[in-house]
Amino acid sequence: MTPEDIKARLAINRTVKERGDVASGRALLSEDGLTDFEAKGYGPVPSSGIPYERGAGAPGVTTKRVAAGVLVPLINREDEITVLLTRRSDDLNKHGGQVAFPGGRVDEGDADQVEAALREAHEEVGLVPEAVDVLGCLDPYLTITGFEVLPVVGFISPPPERFTPEPSEVAAIFEVPLAFLLDRSNHQKVRRTVNGLERAYYAMPYNKHYIWGATAGMIVNLSEVLSD
Repeated sequence: MTPEDIKARLAINRTVKERGDVASGRALLSEDGLTDFEAKGYGPVPSSGIPYERGAGAPGVTTKRVAAGVLVPLINREDEITVLLTRRSDDLNKHGGQVAFPGGRVDEGDADQVEAALREAHEEVGLVPEAVDVLGCLDPYLTITGFEVLPVVGFISPPPERFTPEPSEVAAIFEVPLAFLLDRSNHQKVRRTVNGLERAYYAMPYNKHYIWGATAGMIVNLSEVLSD
């Protein structure tokens, strides 16, 4: 699949689905055959202590939505396209130790969520905005805590010689073959109980990394757009 193919797929008018921690979790809990979570040495896999019925996106909940953007970086390697991901620092107050795309909330100086995603990618992994060919955006994703995240798909060719993690935010940078993430047989539907709360989410374990939750939900969206 070429960047032109991906850009064309992203540009097709589509019905934007309701995507988010609450929407996905509730939908998955109604399905049969979910996989029970197994730690398998992934390290801490924290989860929000907010019940679905009180989370952003639940009926009647008026949590203020905070605009944010993440970059979904497609890296042009010699033999395949890969997707760059980060593992957040364990010391962060929110989502410490979790796998994530580079990104964050929209700051006052950002024009929009796309600019926020590019700025944060520069700050977190050293990727300069000029190196990113923005191909389009996926559906917004609403986290249970109220962040309305726009995933921005960008193509990086040629990739820089190295990516530089911001140590206060990023513990590791790694890449996953795009083909692996688009393969729906790798999309697990997981059930997990956390502090007495039953959760359900998508997960895509890859080597020692546990890709799950919001990040996995965005990848499912990417798979739908590029595979349908």
